[in-house]
Amino acid sequence: MSKLNVKILIGFSLLFFSTHLAGIGQQSITRADTLRGSITPERAWWDLNYYHLAVEIFPETKSIKGSNTIRYRVLSEHQVLQLDLQEPLKITSIVQAGEKLDFKREGAAHFVTLKKKQVPGTLEELLVSYEGQPKEAIRPPWDGGITWTKDSNGKPFIASSNQGIGSSIWWPLKDHPADEVDSLMISVTVPKGLMDISNGRLVGIDMGQNTDTFHWSVVNPINDYGVNINIGDYVHFGEKYAGEKGTLDMDYFVLRENLEKAKVHFQDAGRMMKAFEHWFGPYPFYEDGFKLVDAPYLGMEHQSSVTYGNGYQMGYRGRDLSGTGWGLKFDFIIIHEAGHEWFANNITYKDVADMWIHESFTNYSESLFLDYHYGKEAGQEYVRGTRMNIANDRPIIGTYGVNQRGSGDMYYKGGNLLNMLREILNDDEKWRQILRGLNREFYHQTVTTKQVESFISQAFGTDLKPIFDQYLRDERVPVLEYYYSDNQTLNYRWISCLSSFTMPVDVEIAGEKIRIQPKTTWSELKVKIKSEVKVDPDYYVGLSQMR
Repeated sequence: MSKLNVKILIGFSLLFFSTHLAGIGQQSITRADTLRGSITPERAWWDLNYYHLAVEIFPETKSIKGSNTIRYRVLSEHQVLQLDLQEPLKITSIVQAGEKLDFKREGAAHFVTLKKKQVPGTLEELLVSYEGQPKEAIRPPWDGGITWTKDSNGKPFIASSNQGIGSSIWWPLKDHPADEVDSLMISVTVPKGLMDISNGRLVGIDMGQNTDTFHWSVVNPINDYGVNINIGDYVHFGEKYAGEKGTLDMDYFVLRENLEKAKVHFQDAGRMMKAFEHWFGPYPFYEDGFKLVDAPYLGMEHQSSVTYGNGYQMGYRGRDLSGTGWGLKFDFIIIHEAGHEWFANNITYKDVADMWIHESFTNYSESLFLDYHYGKEAGQEYVRGTRMNIANDRPIIGTYGVNQRGSGDMYYKGGNLLNMLREILNDDEKWRQILRGLNREFYHQTVTTKQVESFISQAFGTDLKPIFDQYLRDERVPVLEYYYSDNQTLNYRWISCLSSFTMPVDVEIAGEKIRIQPKTTWSELKVKIKSEVKVDPDYYVGLSQMR
């Protein structure tokens, strides 16, 4: 058997960074996973139209009390409806058309028996009241829930973060990503002297003797994990951004103690908007504005209310995740989390198994930010540098229907996959139009991997399924194996890959750049002279010479 001299063109490392998840391992599938992750019969027959979430916050007891008015359109006849709320919170009543309804609880799932006949095509409403002490976040945002802290002046500093654990950790709703609510009102009552900052636009404040209630309106569809509360002694500043769809309100809410440094540091937000509107198209939520909000944890991509906790440092908490120096040219949290406004909030996965649609594109957006402001090679160096964080432990796509995500490689490996597709296309303007086209084609929609793959393949004019299958559904890095059968005959093929894998790759032989199309069977190429084969470093592959 031939000895392989494998030269992998990547830096392997067990280091794994994730803005939202860390160290996700394989998990056994339970009925609770199915109830959370699948479109059950009790979810399928009704379509969300509107939420009015009204909640009062009690910092001293770390408790909440409130209600959610749920308006929905009936799609088909059914009399049992599934709502979700996680313990220890409890639903105290569910009312429709003035009648109190019975429900059965199975873990977080509540099966509500409706009395009123549900007629297809009609709009109906439920009023769900609840209360209790929600789960406290221990390590937010990775371990979700409510964070109860205080600022340096001893005032309450409170926030929600719940992408992984689910929005039902603190409010009752249809907790599945496939069905986004069309619009939302969120009313948050807080102790006097504090502010709540939530999604959308502030449309009113009810001033009470001991409390104030802040009313926020979201007029665009919103994924449920994007809904948030942020409570503190906030001060405000902002700017008007001249964007592709007109004037965009960019508002910044920070703790009083952070105001002066935020005025300087948040200049990255305008730089972000310029770069991402160039690459991805108009900011998707002009009507709801854009906000950055101080939070007592690292940060999250809450729609139109992006939370920030990076300590007013460049990079990721002062570190360059690429090891190239380029990662210190921007505040990681501002760029990454705001990038999710296009990929996560505009284009949203229908199933958490397809989380790569959020994280691969947004990881890649970091290099595109650098590309826009510092040139293409800066972006290329950055994305190549992030390979040291790839584990290649398991497939990027998870298991469907059971609320199971794939490998954390959806970040860095996914970003390198997209960068490699750009190199294969070899037309930067066309690539830009593909990214903008995705945001136009799937504007304010929930999507599947198949839809995204099909769109990109169609835009390429070629079937990219073998590439997507290899990088999303298999954990191995393809290796280009080669040998010379004589001084002018190069033999080559792909190994360490799926049998169906094929992908063009740019190589250099004796100073000449050539594009070849290896398969898993041997191919031949006549060359001028026998020489070492070098692979374009922007391809995330390995190289092996048989000797």
